[in-house]
Amino acid sequence: MTQVHSIAVLVGSLRKDSINRKIALALAELAPPSLDLNIVEIGDLPLYNEDIDGPVPPPAYATFREKLASADGLLFVTPEYNRSVPGVLKNAIDVGSRPYGKSAFSGKPGAVISASPGAIGGFGANHHLRQSLVFLDVPCLQQPESYLGGAGSFFDESGVLSDNTRPFLQSFIDAFAAWVEKNR
Repeated sequence: MTQVHSIAVLVGSLRKDSINRKIALALAELAPPSLDLNIVEIGDLPLYNEDIDGPVPPPAYATFREKLASADGLLFVTPEYNRSVPGVLKNAIDVGSRPYGKSAFSGKPGAVISASPGAIGGFGANHHLRQSLVFLDVPCLQQPESYLGGAGSFFDESGVLSDNTRPFLQSFIDAFAAWVEKNR
């Protein structure tokens, strides 16, 4: 029997109809039975502030950290803002990595997929995020690299994933499943 790995999915866009959220949901549908992808919401996390993160952290911090800690792997799906990750995603990383020495990210296999309507597909955000993941001790899937340019055309008006995009997303999620299995 195949073990099912719980994957915490962090989407770097807060818009309800964001392209990146649609990609995360499509990946959840394409995932093999060995992966259970669950979006962990980041929009309600207070900005990280060590002054409020004492012995009794804010409930939103504690809940978020518990969801990360219980996951077997991490998937980051993000747009690019100003050649980097959106502030809300950086804040989530800061919250999850604290207090120092107790990071909820440490040792969990991860992957990054970036998408943008622009031509370079969030390349800057993807690589900037990977730099943080090195420090966070998240072994990150290297291949296939996933910078999805022209992402505005990936879904039709009803939100259905295009047949042109499906094969790449399938190969990505299959490679991630193998990566999680190898690194757990």
